[in-house]
Amino acid sequence: MVKPGDEGVKAGAGAIDSHFHVFAAAGEGGAGLADAQGSGAARPVRYRPAYGASLDQWAAAAGTRGVTRGVVVQPSFLGTDNAALLAALAAMPRRLRGIAVVEPSIACARLHELDALGVRGVRLNLVGRDHLLDAAERGLVERVDALGWQVEVHVDRGRLPEVLAQLGDARTVVVDHFGKPDGVYDAATWAAVARQAERLHVKLSAPYRLGGVDPAALAARWLERIGPGRLLWGSDWPCTNHEAAAPAAHATEALRGWLGDEALVRRVLVDTPARLYRFDEPPAPGA
Repeated sequence: MVKPGDEGVKAGAGAIDSHFHVFAAAGEGGAGLADAQGSGAARPVRYRPAYGASLDQWAAAAGTRGVTRGVVVQPSFLGTDNAALLAALAAMPRRLRGIAVVEPSIACARLHELDALGVRGVRLNLVGRDHLLDAAERGLVERVDALGWQVEVHVDRGRLPEVLAQLGDARTVVVDHFGKPDGVYDAATWAAVARQAERLHVKLSAPYRLGGVDPAALAARWLERIGPGRLLWGSDWPCTNHEAAAPAAHATEALRGWLGDEALVRRVLVDTPARLYRFDEPPAPGA
């Protein structure tokens, strides 16, 4: 087990943390608490941290492990208020990309603006819901797919196959946190997943959210089902509701243990996320 403060193995040049969050402390002003486009109201939240998680804190924590780039993912408790996310992208436009949460009615022109700022997809937070997309959400999926963005889904209770069935012809679907199965996926679930392998990427992230499911076995199964070029790694920093995991969040020893091959680890940490999130594209002028 990696102990807090143990520097451990460095991630390697160009490593990308494909899943972390930034937000202000509850009750504080500043980015992340006021939506310039609307109310920013979230669905009823399961958990709202009392503390803040700043970009500088992430950069310091990630840097000790050699992680130099990252993907800021909008947390569920901020709803569609993407101010903190956009502020982070503006602060480090070459090092960061973003996954936003938006209202289904968002204008296409605004989606293009967000793309220029470094946003590369939208997140559907389905945990705590019935996992059913409404007509407006299905329409949003079609629009972001036409833009070339990814649809990132946060699901649980083994509901991934039924969510995938609702995503129509979306070409790029990213699954958070191993898919968060409720126990071990059965054969029918894996068969359903395998049929859609060509459009899936899966984040090997937040093993502490798996409810006792062995992350090594789950990583091996995902590798078998969708292939080595469709796996990502994320720290899930600052590990909301599991803060004890935060000091070692950027350790990559566990990932190396799951995959066992250094060339494969590099694909997961560098090559695949660099392509998926278009890190090779320069930021828009003024970004």
